[in-house]
Amino acid sequence: MDADLAETLRRAAAAGRRHAQTFVVQTFVDQVGADALPWSVVAAFDAEIRGSVERDRRIEDERDRVLIAAVKLADGRPEDGAEAIETARAHLIAAIDYLEQAVLRFGVVSRAGAKHGFGPAGRPVAARS
Repeated sequence: MDADLAETLRRAAAAGRRHAQTFVVQTFVDQVGADALPWSVVAAFDAEIRGSVERDRRIEDERDRVLIAAVKLADGRPEDGAEAIETARAHLIAAIDYLEQAVLRFGVVSRAGAKHGFGPAGRPVAARS
């Protein structure tokens, strides 16, 4: 695997996990952060990875799973209890992990990724075994 693409993928996934870990469930009155959570979780992935790999339904499905899990966490309320909130947070982090794994497993460097120096277009992101 190209070291630069792998490191970029790690950074993007870490940024998403960081947003998930630091998100604080608040009351309905203060939902500005909740509306932004799903997009902030995938922002680094969209900016740095999504255009650098060929579109693949399996990767897009995992990205959608991340967005859905982020909405579920963002929709949580303090009265739901700490356990419910932490369960939603754990699901979001797991979804981010699966997205990272999907890119490693199914990702193929696109022409745009090749222009960014991530290896030749058409090359798998990770070595197939």
